[in-house]
Amino acid sequence: MGITGLALTWETRIPPVARRERRVEPFREQVGTQAPAVDASHREDFELAAACRSGDLRAYERLYLLHGARMKNLARNILGSSADAEDAVQETFLKVQRGIASFRGQSSFVTWSFRILVNTCYDARRSRLRKKEVASEDDQPETAPRREPRAPVAHPSLRLALETALAKLTRHQRDVFLLYEVEGFRHAEISGMLEITEAASKNTLFQAKKNLRQMLEPPRAHDAAGAR
Repeated sequence: MGITGLALTWETRIPPVARRERRVEPFREQVGTQAPAVDASHREDFELAAACRSGDLRAYERLYLLHGARMKNLARNILGSSADAEDAVQETFLKVQRGIASFRGQSSFVTWSFRILVNTCYDARRSRLRKKEVASEDDQPETAPRREPRAPVAHPSLRLALETALAKLTRHQRDVFLLYEVEGFRHAEISGMLEITEAASKNTLFQAKKNLRQMLEPPRAHDAAGAR
């Protein structure tokens, strides 16, 4: 899997770092009562969900304006292609619009939307694998995957090493790592997107970091001497 266009702001954060988790309050509909006091982001999430449920197309434009770039970045990291990422985001917004009536507020509206995006990317990835299998069975030559342009980075060799190491993680470890370290989601949000528990998200991230450290750490001096 390509991890092209990956922002490496988390390079130095692979070792576990203590981070305080802020609880994400679930979306709740008002039923003749005053809305509880919530911070600005939760209030906007509540209002955005309500507007989308009422069919206000401007609300979907607002959702795209606020989170479209982040959605594309996540989809590109999962699918390895900007073109596929664009298609996945467009399909996600269609699914959000068609399925908004089923939203019941068990998680925030934005988290719910990102869960649809992740599942859409999984579907696209499975479809791509099936197409490759069919092409292989028909003895059709496979075209080399198109490489995405990379943003300039200070350490291209480090980027390559990180991308290679990430590709060797399990799909679950890679996705949790991308969502947490690259996209900045909290475990409470990731659990809603991937439909796992917060404990499972934390454990998966721990295992991902452990595996990355093992792959990226240079061999120790005594290990190198023993290999002679």
